[in-house]
This record gives sequence, C-alpha cells and structure tokens, in this order.
Amino acid sequence: MRKSCLILCSLALLAIQARGDLSDEQENAQHPRLISSRDFEALNEELDTRFWHDKAQSILADKVAKYKKLNENRAKNVILFLGDGMSVHTVTATRAFMGDSNMQVSFEKFPYLGLSKTYAVNERTPDSANTATAYLTGVKANYGTIGVTAQVQRGDCVAATTNSTHVQSIAQWAQEAGKWAGLVTTARVTHASPAGVYAHVADRNWEHDGEIVSSGCSAEENTDIARQLVEWPVGQELRVIMGGGRSYFRDQAQHDETGVLGLRTDGRDLIQDWQDIKKQQGAEGKYVWSLKGLLETDLNKTDYLLGLFETSHLPYHGDRQRTHWDSAEPSLSDMTASAINLLSKNDKGYFLFVESGRIDMAHHATQAKKALEDTQEFAAAIEMARKMTDVEDTLIVVTSDHSHTMSINGYPYRRQNILSLAPNLADDELPFTILSYANGPGFADTFSSASGRVDLSHVDTTNPEFEFQATVPLSSETHGAEDVGVFASGPFEHLFTGNFEQSSIPAMMAHAANIGPFAKDKLDD
Repeated sequence: MRKSCLILCSLALLAIQARGDLSDEQENAQHPRLISSRDFEALNEELDTRFWHDKAQSILADKVAKYKKLNENRAKNVILFLGDGMSVHTVTATRAFMGDSNMQVSFEKFPYLGLSKTYAVNERTPDSANTATAYLTGVKANYGTIGVTAQVQRGDCVAATTNSTHVQSIAQWAQEAGKWAGLVTTARVTHASPAGVYAHVADRNWEHDGEIVSSGCSAEENTDIARQLVEWPVGQELRVIMGGGRSYFRDQAQHDETGVLGLRTDGRDLIQDWQDIKKQQGAEGKYVWSLKGLLETDLNKTDYLLGLFETSHLPYHGDRQRTHWDSAEPSLSDMTASAINLLSKNDKGYFLFVESGRIDMAHHATQAKKALEDTQEFAAAIEMARKMTDVEDTLIVVTSDHSHTMSINGYPYRRQNILSLAPNLADDELPFTILSYANGPGFADTFSSASGRVDLSHVDTTNPEFEFQATVPLSSETHGAEDVGVFASGPFEHLFTGNFEQSSIPAMMAHAANIGPFAKDKLDD
C-alpha cells in the first residue's frame, strides 16, 4: 500500500513538472528575488515610459530610412575585421565591461547584422584554419587546413601540393582586379587566420619548414606558410603585412633585432629575401620591427610595408598598457591606420584583412578580462576605420571565425563589474563568477580535490591573470560551435542579414566590390 502511494505521488509530481506547475520554492530558485544593489541607481529617464518609446521610435526611424535608400554603390574598398573567437557572449560582456549593458561597441551600431554558421566539413566545432578558408575563399574545408578544398585531410603530405586542391581568396580576386591587398593581425602573420589570405597548406602548424619535417612530411614538396607569404604570388603582392612572428622567417642560427634566435632549419632569412625581391621589382619595400620604425616610415614613399613586431604573437592589449609595451609595439589601431593610409594611395581601391587574434587566446586561457580588453581595442580600431573611410565607397564587415564556451550567468546587478562574483550564492553557500567557461584551466579556481568547491570570497577576480571558473578540467578551453555575428556598413551592407553559411561572406563582399567569381556579370550569367 505504502509502495503504491509513493508511486502515485511520484507520478503526480512528474505530471506537475510536465505541466510546468512549480512550487513557490522552485519558482524562487529559478527566478530569485535578489537584494537591490546599493551601488545601483536607476537613470531618471529610464523610469519614464516616454524614454523607452522615444528610443524605440528613433531606432525605428533609422531602420525605415535605411530600407528606403539601399546603398548599392560598388565598393571601391573592402575591409574585413575578424575578432578571433569573438562569440556573441564576448560582445555582450564587452558592453558591460565598458560600463553598462545599454552601451554599444562601435560595430553594433552598423545598420545590418546577420549570423553565420561556422562548422567545418568534417567537424561540428571548427578551428581558425577551416573558418579562414570559408570567410576568405568561399569554400568550406576540413578542420586544421588552410586555403584548400575538403579533398585535403589535415596533415596529408601530398594532397595540398597540387594546385587542383587550392582555392582562391578574396585578396587574390582584388589583386586581379587591380586593387591592392593587405593584412594586419595581433597574432603571427603566419597564424591560421591571416594565412587564409594567401596560403594553401594541409596543416595550419606548418608555419615554418621545421614544423613540416617534424610532422613527417617533406619541406621540399610542401612549402611552409612563411615561404608562401614571401615567395608565392598572392603573398608577394600584399602591399601591407603587419603582425608578429619574426622567428618564423629566420633560421635557428640567426638572431633577430632583439637577439632572439629564429626557428627555421633551412638557413633562410625570409625577411631579407622579401627586401631583396622588392628591390628586384624596383619597388620601395620597407621592413619595420618596432612602433618607432612604423611611425618614422613615410607611407607616401612606401610601396610595400612589412612589419613584424614580435618574435611570436603581439602582447594582449591590456598587457601592452600595464607593462608599457605600448611605447615599443603598435596597437591594432596603430597598424590599421597605417594600413589604410598606405592602401588608400591606389585609385582602384583595396581589400584589407584585420584580425584581433588574441581574443581567442585569452579565452583558451579562461582569462576573460584580457579577452574583453582586446575586444574593446578591436572595436576602437573599427570605429577609427569607419571614420577614416567613406561609407559610400568602403564596405566594412565585422565578424568572428568561431565562438568560445564563455557564458554570462548568475543574476548580476545592472552595472555590476562583469568580472566580479555573482551576487547570489550557490546551493553550497559559496560564490561563483559571473563569467564562466564550460571547460578549461579555470577549473583550478572552481574545484579542489582536497576541499571541494573553491571559495573565491577573497580572490581578486578582476586581476587580468585570474582564470575564470570552468566546469571541466582542460589545459586549454575549447572553441564553441554556435553561430557568430556578422556586422556590415557600407555598399551592399544589406546583403549581410539573416542566417547563412560562413562561406557566403566573401561572395557578398566580392559582389559588393564587383570582383572575382561573384562580380555582377558573373551573377547575371
């Protein structure tokens, strides 16, 4: 009898849960009523209905005006800004990092927004190599491969050595149309994202010859990424190359300008080779390795610019300021401004790729503050670029290659520091961070095998080195697989709406500029 009663009671509870009927206790657990923050004061205008209606009216009027007159000018210039690993959550958290959730990062003010699907041909969660192939060439590829079709598997020693598997980038389409092309990144210029502009390899790690050999392949049959940048047509004709990675261009026996040895094993100094090639072309090629050198360069007298400002990646933007590297190495904004000024000398226009590469790396380390600092600088560079160019002839597209597992959780107060602890405690009466990751090294700040959940009550979570809490222990946090945002401003900006394949992005940019296989006459055919 008692057993039957327990069964009936359990079934009744299940029925209540299925209907969605919740007890007061369950309702309060799901939607807690927190004590108001003493630090929070509502803006007076936000208490008035008229404020919100006026704001909606203004937004509506802007949208109606935009749709009445579409910008269908041909894009003389196209700039693609890539926030590596910049998930939608990252953008949202950056707003709060800037001071309030009602703020907008610069590119959120662009009139058109879409979502792109980032999967690889063979993987649901992508990497920066196959995604670069998609958003720069219009072809989806396998995880870890760059500038080749999905016929090439990662690490294949032979498949990528034939031109039949190579795919053209929008930089090449621009060059063939008489436009100039360039790239800027805070990562190594041979890293996965910028390599998509010019390279064709079976493995993203083949940045120098030694990496090819160590993977069991031939460095004679396969050309490493650094060599492709200097020797192959698209890379050789890039008017602007700025970022990090000096060590990947010099041999192990050669010191760079700061005394650091290179990584190559073939005896080559590709930086010197680049300079020699420019002399042979009768062009003015300028190589710089410091902010001082960049600022002293007369861009009006420079045909080609190669700037390699670090042995590997450039420092995080916040670390530049904290350690005074900002007086020695350029910021993303510095490099972007120089690139636009040089490329603007071409009357036929240009294509420029700009990557904030270290947003991704900060997320891998679960160091959210650094990720948000780099996103804020990324937005500043975009705002500057939009002011330097004309919306009537320059299309600017902002997107990400993939997401990360960071989420915004708990019930933080409206203007609470996004890097702090949630105001509500967990069921074990311990605090947790507002920002957290599904996995990663931040697990060490989450759980201790000796004492269980870590008490962060007296930990400075705003410290840039703090690793935010993570559910699963991993030495490096993983990418996420959800869609990423695409923001557009300029000619044919209205194409970048809805949900579409990531490989559609270069098609829409090329159509706006009337270049490559997606030019107007090709579409009409």
